[in-house]
Amino acid sequence: MKINIETEVQQDYLKVKDGFNQSLFSKLSPPFPPVKLLRFDGSKKGDLVSLKLNFIFFKQKWTSNITEDKTTDREFYFVDKGVELPFFLKEWQHKHRIIKTGEGSIIRDEITYKSRFSLMTLMLYPALYLQFLYRKPIYKKIFKV
Repeated sequence: MKINIETEVQQDYLKVKDGFNQSLFSKLSPPFPPVKLLRFDGSKKGDLVSLKLNFIFFKQKWTSNITEDKTTDREFYFVDKGVELPFFLKEWQHKHRIIKTGEGSIIRDEITYKSRFSLMTLMLYPALYLQFLYRKPIYKKIFKV
C-alpha cells in the first residue's frame, strides 16, 4: 500500500534539509502512540533510527535503516527502511523528499508498507495516513520564513 503526502513550506530546500534532525523528529511524533526515541543517527546512508511505541497494554520497537540519501540542485531525499517492525507491519519504506520550488520547498512523504495480512494492510491505511497528515502543520510552522 502507498501513501503520499505533500506539504508546501516557505524555506529553501537546503535549509529544510538541515532542519531534518533529532529535534524535528521528536516534534513530528503524534500524541498516540507515545514514542520514546532510542537512537537517532541522522538521515545519511547507514544511519539508524530506533524507537519504542507505547500502545498502553504493550510496547513495540521500530528500527529503520537509512538505505540511501542524495542531494541534487533540485532535491534532497533519504529513504528509511524498516528492519525491526511492530508486529502489525511486515514491510516499511519511507522516502522523505524535499523538493525545491520557486521560493520554498515541498516536503513529500512517500510511504510504502505491507502488513502480514491483506485485510490488515487496508485497515492500517487510515491510521497511518492520519499519522502523516499530522505532520503538515508542524512542517509549515517550523519551516516558515
